[in-house]
Amino acid sequence: MKLLTLAFKNLTRHRLRSLLTILGVAAGMFLYTAVQTMQSSLAKATEANATDTTLVVYRENRFCPSTSRLPEHYLATIKKIRGVKEVIPIQIAVNNCGASLDVITFRGVPAETLMSYNPNIEIISGSYKDFTNRSDAALVGKNFAQRRNLSPGDKFEAVGVNVQVAGIIQSDSPQDNNVAYVHLPFLQQASRIGLGVVTQFNVRVQSSDLLKSVAAEIDQTFQADQQPTHTRPEKAFFAETAKQMIELIGFTHWLGLGAVLAVLGLVANAVLLIVRGRVKETAILQTLGFSRQAIGIIVLMEGILLGALGGLSGILGAYLFFHFRAITIGNEGLTLSLAPEPAIIFSGISVAVLLGMLASIYPAWKATSRPLIHSLSS
Repeated sequence: MKLLTLAFKNLTRHRLRSLLTILGVAAGMFLYTAVQTMQSSLAKATEANATDTTLVVYRENRFCPSTSRLPEHYLATIKKIRGVKEVIPIQIAVNNCGASLDVITFRGVPAETLMSYNPNIEIISGSYKDFTNRSDAALVGKNFAQRRNLSPGDKFEAVGVNVQVAGIIQSDSPQDNNVAYVHLPFLQQASRIGLGVVTQFNVRVQSSDLLKSVAAEIDQTFQADQQPTHTRPEKAFFAETAKQMIELIGFTHWLGLGAVLAVLGLVANAVLLIVRGRVKETAILQTLGFSRQAIGIIVLMEGILLGALGGLSGILGAYLFFHFRAITIGNEGLTLSLAPEPAIIFSGISVAVLLGMLASIYPAWKATSRPLIHSLSS
């Protein structure tokens, strides 16, 4: 503790240099946390697990929701297929099919079956009754509402669709938190698609073991129809459809690596300058009885403090930024919500401390390798 106190005092003696180093580390760790958040959110949205039981029935060889058109009467046929538990038709209207920020997505669904199909939806303000009573009402995801500053009773217009907010919802599914649910007939008419036509069907099967067999049977059933289908598990559908988004986020891996290297070099340079600036002071400490090991530990602690303080500032800044901004990336009508998880925060702090320690190894060796007589006479 005495060595740690001495290391902290050494940093506060050069406040401006220490502050600039901490700010540089904070910027690097902010970028690192942002990249890890995007990578983690993408993995969560695309990696399949044993609890996945949802299929997406889409028009074959179609990607953007505006080009996928399926007859609504497919619903009755899909329900009869063995292994199918629930089916819901969905009409989607989106402001941009390409990869973009702040995408606006309307999902038209039968109002009477929305809550039974997706019981995880929780209304945090407003009421479901108001939604069912008005044909132009909407249930808005909490992230969507936060970005648009919406509350129950507000009206807003997008994609040529005018709606009134009946309630704000939240769900375990990130998709639900970033869309606006409206009545299916209302959206069919507002988007000029026409009654009886939907974008897709979401099918819930009885167990994850039946995903492949049910998907194959659905596609085989409608293979000879005028509108053939392509059925995939929900996460596989996301991974295949949102290719632009995945490529964009995949590139950020290199940005994260660059941020780590920048933090490593910044801390190493700062600590090395500190060591070179107090050669005679280090010699005096050795004369007073400080061992070379103690001198090296002080230098290591200085680097660790710079990394920890800068890392904590950057990671906390990133967490607050994503929390209050509710950033989402959309592609092909699908949305990816970016929210840092506790595991990312803890790993980020660990990385910052580790980088601070690694960056200080060479300066610590430099501080202890010089002969004492040379240091006193410098």
